Amino acid sequence: MQPDRVPLRGPRRLILRVSWQQRGLIQTMYIPKSFEISDEFVLDDFMTSNSFATLISTMHGTPFATHLPLIVDRTESPQGILLGHVARANPHWRAFDGKQEALAIFHGPHAYISPSWYTTSPAVPTWNYAVVHVYGVPRVVDDIGWLSHLVDRLVTIYEAGRSQPWPGVLPAEFKSNLLKAIVGFVMPVERVEGKFKLGQNRPVEDQQGVVRHLEASTDPVAQALGVLTKNHMS
Repeated sequence: MQPDRVPLRGPRRLILRVSWQQRGLIQTMYIPKSFEISDEFVLDDFMTSNSFATLISTMHGTPFATHLPLIVDRTESPQGILLGHVARANPHWRAFDGKQEALAIFHGPHAYISPSWYTTSPAVPTWNYAVVHVYGVPRVVDDIGWLSHLVDRLVTIYEAGRSQPWPGVLPAEFKSNLLKAIVGFVMPVERVEGKFKLGQNRPVEDQQGVVRHLEASTDPVAQALGVLTKNHMS
């Protein structure tokens, strides 16, 4: 399923790189060159396919995390924005003040990798995975109409592909009360870091061995990692 796909605009690559350099930002996740992913189309597909993210802010000097689905929207700016909502009872939204930076982590498939799968030796076990980190400054959107549209949009995205999608029709008063219990926000994307640790630093024969064993696994997550690894073999 590819939910809510919006074509990327041509200038995005240039704007994203220039903004990083102008702000003098440094990398905030350890990413060896072999594992670095900078292609915006690949990053976009990854985030839309793995849209259940972890959003992390700092509250009173302590990290605070919320797990939630996020929409990647590129209609308002070439760099894109993240859209989401949290429960009003969740204090996290009070950190969405439009001033302090937050981190959204999109998690992909991951699995244990046995050295017995390699052709070369000696070797040791490792763990392969794919993640994308998105940084930005979230702010609350205090607009009930906007929030209602966001919720409807999320339903449309995640009901897509079902044989009988839930229509999302609710009694007006019931929906109104539910909307009062959540807080919507936007997070303009300021920078993105992609790390696909898939064994690209190893010989092709070793990568092929990893793919064979992952695809033969009974674990669907490992199988997904096998597909991703095959698509990114060096």
